Amino acid sequence: MKPVLIYITTASAAEAEEIARALLEARLIASANIIPGAVSLYRWQGKIEEAAECVLIAKTREGLADAAVQRAEQMHSYECPGILVLPVQSGSADYLDWIADETGDLK
Repeated sequence: MKPVLIYITTASAAEAEEIARALLEARLIASANIIPGAVSLYRWQGKIEEAAECVLIAKTREGLADAAVQRAEQMHSYECPGILVLPVQSGSADYLDWIADETGDLK
């Protein structure tokens, strides 16, 4: 099992929670952290923009990442959602096992 993190910026904590709950219910992720209060600076349509955002970090395995990204994109309010899949090189063996268990087939 190759663990990955999915980094998602959202317009609000409520949107982040809605996406996280849907991904959890579908067993596409094992857990999520919602971090409100992010200030994002970015170039959009030729202008530099600034926005208050929320960061959602989801933990899953590589084999589910594409499906989780697609589901998050479907639910997202942005025209161009900021979603990245980041590899995890290592971590606590027990935690990595837990991610694998929680994203596995229902028993």
